[in-house]
Order: sequence, then C-alpha cells, then structure tokens
Amino acid sequence: MERHTYQTGIIGNCSFIAHVHENTNIAWMCWPQFDSSFIFGSLLDQEKGGEFSVLPSDNYFTKQYYIENTNILCTEVTTSKGKYRITDFAPRFSQYERFFKPLMLIRKIEPLEGDPHIKITCNPVYDYGKVQLEKVRGSNHIEYIGCEEKVRLSTNVSLSYLFEEKYFVLKTEKYLVLTFGNPLEAPIETTCESFLSKTKHYWRTWIKHSSIGEFYQEYVIRSALALKLHQFEDTGAIIAASTTSLPESPGSGRNWDYRYCWLRDTFYVMNALNHIGHFEETEKYFDYMTNVSYDSGLRYQPLYSITREKNLIENIADHLTGYLGNTPVRIGNQAYEHIQNDIYGQALISLLPLYCDHRFVFSERKDSATLVEFALKKIEHTIDEKDAGIWEFRNSAFMHCYSNLFQWAGCSAAAKIARTINNEELEERAIALMKRAAQHIENCYDPEREVYTHAVGSPYLDASTLQLIMMNYLDPNSDRAKKHLMALEKELKTPNGLFYRYLHTDDFGQPKATFLICAFWYVEALACVGRLDDAIVQFEKLMKYCNHLKLFSEDIDETTGSQWGNFPQAYSHVGLMNAAHRISTKLNRPLYL
Repeated sequence: MERHTYQTGIIGNCSFIAHVHENTNIAWMCWPQFDSSFIFGSLLDQEKGGEFSVLPSDNYFTKQYYIENTNILCTEVTTSKGKYRITDFAPRFSQYERFFKPLMLIRKIEPLEGDPHIKITCNPVYDYGKVQLEKVRGSNHIEYIGCEEKVRLSTNVSLSYLFEEKYFVLKTEKYLVLTFGNPLEAPIETTCESFLSKTKHYWRTWIKHSSIGEFYQEYVIRSALALKLHQFEDTGAIIAASTTSLPESPGSGRNWDYRYCWLRDTFYVMNALNHIGHFEETEKYFDYMTNVSYDSGLRYQPLYSITREKNLIENIADHLTGYLGNTPVRIGNQAYEHIQNDIYGQALISLLPLYCDHRFVFSERKDSATLVEFALKKIEHTIDEKDAGIWEFRNSAFMHCYSNLFQWAGCSAAAKIARTINNEELEERAIALMKRAAQHIENCYDPEREVYTHAVGSPYLDASTLQLIMMNYLDPNSDRAKKHLMALEKELKTPNGLFYRYLHTDDFGQPKATFLICAFWYVEALACVGRLDDAIVQFEKLMKYCNHLKLFSEDIDETTGSQWGNFPQAYSHVGLMNAAHRISTKLNRPLYL
C-alpha cells in the first residue's frame, strides 16, 4: 500500500493559519480565528470547499519548500512552457511597539523560466461551505460578499482574467493580497515586497533568539516555527492543530476537531517553549491559563476555545464529504464535557518556571497564593474520583495512573512555589495531597509483571505511564523504572520504533494507528534510564515519518508509515522538541564539535 502523507505546508502569523497544497491551492484556511468557518476548505470537500489556486494550462510538477528559518512557503511549478514560483506568507513584524499580524494572505507569483501560462482561481466560501461568496468588481480589487466581514482580493493582475478565470502568460511579478475586514489601502507591489522582507527578518530573528542544540537542529527549528504558529497571540492560547476531522485512521470514525486549547498539553508545551528560551510565548500562555483559572469554578474543562469559550458543542457537518471521503466531519468537540483530572496538576506545573526560574520576576505577581490555592482546591476535590483520562474515553471512567501522576507532580510544584513565596500552610497542604496521589499510583502497580497499569484494577498498559519516569516519580536509575519501561516497550512498541497509546478496545474499537507523541515519550524515557544509544536510534527512526516539509501528523500507521490524524499536530512537534532537548542534554557536548 502506498504511503499517505499530507501534501500541505502551513503559513500564518499567530492570527490565522493557512494550508498551502503542493498543487498551489489554499486547501484550508479559517477566518477570522483558528476555530472560525473555513474560507477555503477543499481539504474536507473538493466541491464545497472553495479554491484559491495558481495553475498552468499544461501538465506540471511542483517543488515546495520553506525559505530557510521562516514560515514563508515557496511552491515552484514547472511546465513544458516555463517555470514559476509562488511565495505564500502571512505578514508578521514589529511595528509601533507591537506586532503587525493582520488577517492578510499574500501570494507573490514570479516567472523563473520561459513563458508559463497560468490561471488564477479565487473562490472563497463561508459557513463551512454552505455559502458561496458573491464576487463584486472594484477598481483594482474584487470584493467577496456574504460573510460577516469584507473579504477583498487586491491585485495587480488583470481583473478580467480573474473574474473570467482565464489563462494568461506570466511575464512579470504578480501579487495577490486577500484580506478579511480591513483591506489593503497602499501600493501593491512595494507594500508586498516590504511586508515580505520584514516578515522574513522577523522569523529569522525569532530563530536566532532561540536556544536550540545541535541534535537534529533543522527538525527542531521547523517544529519550533510550527508550534509558534499554533499560538493565538491575542489571548495566548495554543491550539492542538489547525484542522478538524482528519481521521486517525481511514474509516475509523475517529475524526475530531482539534482547533482548541487542551489543558492536558500545558506541561509539554511549556517545556518545549522553555527549552528554546522563548519566554514571551510562555508568559502569554500563562496569562491564558490564569484567566481560565479565574472563571472555571470547581472544575477545569479539558479544553477551551482560544477565547476561553466553554461550550464547544459538537455538531456534524453532514453536508461535507470529509477528508478522502472520511466522515463524520465534526465542528466542536464533546470532550469539553469530560472529567479529566490530570489538568489541575498540569496547571500547577505550568506556574512553576515563573517562580523557580529567576529570569521571571515572581515578586511582581500579586496573585501567587490565590492561583496555587485555586488549583490545590481542585485537586482536593477530584483526587479520589475516576475520570476519562488523557485519551478522553467517552463511555468509561477509571482511576487513571496518569491523572494521579500529574496531581502528584502538580502538588510537588505547588509545594515548591509555596516555599518560594513563604507560605507554610500551602506547602503542607500540597505535600499531604502528594502522598494521597502517590497511594493511588501505587495501586496501579502489578508486582507480577513489574509494571504500572493504566488504571487501578486494570490489566491494560498505556504509553502515558512512560511519564512516571520523565516526571521523576520513579527514579530513572532504579530497577523499577527500567523494568516498567521494558514491559511497556514489549507490549506497545512496534518494530519501527512507533508506539501505541494502548491496545485495548475503547469506544470505537481497537486502535489501528500509533500516536506519534508516545514514540517521542519513549525516546525521552530511554534517555532518562541511561539507554542513550537506543534513544538516538529510535529518534532517528521517527524522523522519516514527516512530510516533505518536515511537518508531522498526530498518528502514524505502523504498517505503511502513513500520516493520519489532524495535521500538523502541535503535540507531535512538541514531543520532537522535548525528546531532542533531552538527548542534547545527555550528550552534553559543545555545539558544532
């Protein structure tokens, strides 16, 4: 069977993300926010998803690549008549002491060889493809009418060619500027070139200011750039992915909307950002978490929208055919109703760097005790109850090892913060809760197999318990840690180094695809227990599962190596960054030597 990979790259500016297909089409783009309706959505429906392509009149092949150390994407198209390049980007740069990041997509088209004969098609849609926008001709632009704001295409291309979708010979550079809301009211050519230059400078400076070790540096750089795009800067939220309903495996029905912020990802995302030294993003994410804390009551939800909306009601868009015919297409995510008790510990761990890393001035934070108190109360309220767990089982509840582990780790973080702010009462409460969480964890231990199972009273193994080692609940040098790891790899690891989350039947049957983040956790666990050579070998095996742009999906089919699940998956890129950092730290060698 042929290997399936996603044939798109992403561009964005922390206001929106667009997927550019190798065939030049904008295959997915939601406006005005990550979780808004798509403007272009052929990823989920070729007919109803609209189109924004720049195609030749004859047969062609393409080559796609990022301008080095940026989120600017180039697609070179070669035909018998000539060759041309499309440079796609979303403007982002510093201006007036803040970042300029408009709802603006710019496409620069330039001839490279011969006389390419091209046609530009721009037909945006709205309300998830239910509304075809009406075209209205302007002086040097086309207005698209039918959604909540003005959508305008400003260009130096003949409007007649655009309106009638006619082919023309590309002789000089052309620019397409698509805007939502405020249109471009400036010279087209000089403005686009200026925005391109400034955006390139912004991304390259951002990377220069990143602390990235030498181990697989190019992959870590691309992962860092991809993760950055997944932060909605206005609120600080970081989404799991910019897509919805790309199936975990074909025909599985496991098609989810991932355009939201999961609290379960907090610890891993914070780690990744801290490892590369980007504190601005960390602080913005912290502010988002703080606001979630203050309006959450006794419980956090597992996920929120990027604007902290709580009701993420799941609807089926049955008018869409789905990715490669895979239905249902889901808008919203029912998991917001679930009980997921690891997230309180995640919240506390996320606060820890702000009080233990002296690059942050914790004395300026007047809400320290209140925030810790909030989270500890939530742990006290939930520590003895069953939940849906990290994998969000829809029809079953357990006393999950992973949930109690993060309650234990969260209370450990709370105790450290309490010591920093000299609050003995909070410290004592945190330590007492740590002991209660540890007892639940020990109730998951199977002494005969010498392994921790996924839940109290359950025989099943789960990759999430790898975190017992990384979180230092188990001493990585201990026999118990090493034997736990061996038991997990014996049951859940594939010959190619991939890792299943679990193999028992869940609400949708037995999982068919491996979960990429689990394979990166496995790499980290190997490094932790001293099996560094094994960790490097396994990490290197995982690098082949990216697409042509070093972007990784959520799931991998272990038989074919195919990419599945939402794409690109922030979780997978975070896993790569953290695993590479773990190995770099263990290698402990000078850069470039």
